[in-house]
Amino acid sequence: MERCLSLYIHIPFCAGRCGYCDFYSTRIGSFEDDFEEIRERFVERLLEDVRSKLDRVASVPTVYVGGGTPSVLRESLGRLLEGLGRLLPNTPLEFTVEANPESADQAFFRTCRSNNVTRVSLGVQTLSEKSRKAVNRLGDADIVRDSLERARRFFPRAFSVDLIAGLPFQDAAVVQSDVEQILAFEPAHVSLYSLTLAQGTPLEKSVRKNAAFFQRIDDLWLLGKDLLEQAGYTAYEVSNFSLKDKESLHNKRYWRMENWAGAGPSASGTMIDDETGTGVRITVKADVALYLEKTEQDVEYLNRDTLIKESLLMGFRSLDGPDEALFLKRFHKTVAALIPKTIGAWRDKGLFEQDRIALTREGILFLNQFLAAAFVEISD
Repeated sequence: MERCLSLYIHIPFCAGRCGYCDFYSTRIGSFEDDFEEIRERFVERLLEDVRSKLDRVASVPTVYVGGGTPSVLRESLGRLLEGLGRLLPNTPLEFTVEANPESADQAFFRTCRSNNVTRVSLGVQTLSEKSRKAVNRLGDADIVRDSLERARRFFPRAFSVDLIAGLPFQDAAVVQSDVEQILAFEPAHVSLYSLTLAQGTPLEKSVRKNAAFFQRIDDLWLLGKDLLEQAGYTAYEVSNFSLKDKESLHNKRYWRMENWAGAGPSASGTMIDDETGTGVRITVKADVALYLEKTEQDVEYLNRDTLIKESLLMGFRSLDGPDEALFLKRFHKTVAALIPKTIGAWRDKGLFEQDRIALTREGILFLNQFLAAAFVEISD
C-alpha cells in the first residue's frame, strides 16, 4: 500500500565530542582509514538504506538530516542531497539539515541552497567561550557569529538556532547575552533546551551530586524562555519557539505521532496502522562499521496501550495538544473520554485549556506531572 511518511536521516560523525552528548556519533579522527573514503562509502550505503525505506511511499512531506554533525560530510553532503533528490517521490514541504558553526562554511550553505533544502538548523548552544570550552564545543564565538551571518544571508528568516540553558559557567547575564546575540541575526526558529545530564556523560559525572546546579538549569531556562517570548517568539512546544508560521513541520509530525522512517546508524522510524492502533518501530543498529557493510535493524512491535501513552506524551508537548481526529481514528476513543479526571483536575488548577484538549502555556511547564497523573488514570 502506498503511504505518506516523513524521513529522518542520521549522520553519525562529529569533529569532537561534547561533554553532555549521548547521541550516537563517532569522531572523524578515530577512523584508521581515510575519512574522505569513509564518508563516500557511508553516503552510498545511506542512499541504499533510504531507497529501501521509501519503497511504495507516495509522499514525503518533510525530511530532516540530523546527527551527529551533517556538515562534517563536506563535499559528500552534496552527493547525499543530490541522491535524495532522485529518490524522493516529491519535493518536501520542509527539508532541514543540521550543522555546527565550525563546519557551516559558505560551501555548506551553497550546497544546501542548490539542493532544495528549505531550512538549516545551527547548533550554537552558547557563545560564551568559557561555557563552550567546559563542554568541549569546537570553534569560538567569532566562528559562531560568522556562520549565523551566512545563515541569515542564504536562508533569511528560514533558519533555526539551538541554544542550551544551564551549561557550566552560565549565569543570567550569559543567557541574556546568548539570546540577544542570536536574535540579532533574525532566526525564524529557536530551540531552547534546558541542559539534560544524560547518565554516563562526562558532564553528568562531574555534577551529579550538585543539587544547586540542577536548580540553576531550571532558572536559566525560564529566563531564556521569557526573553524569547518578549521578542515575539511563540513557545509552540516545550523547548521550541518560532516566529508566526515558522514552526518546524518535521517536529510537529513527531508530536502528532504521524508516520516517519529513519535511515542511518541509530535512526528509528515508527509506522502505525490507523485501523488497529498498533504499530512497529524499526531502529537501525548504532554501529558505523557494521552499517558500511549492511543495514541491520531492530524491530519492536507496539501494542495499543503503548501507542496511546506515546501519543499523549508526544501530543501534550505541543501547545496544540494531541491531534484529536487522528487519536480518535486510531484508538476509537477521544482523549477527553480516556482521561476525564486528569483533564478536569488540571482545568480546575487553570493549567488546561477550557475549550480544547491542550495544556496552557503555564501547564506545559508541568508536563511530566500531568502525564504521570494521566497514565495512572489510564491504568486504573
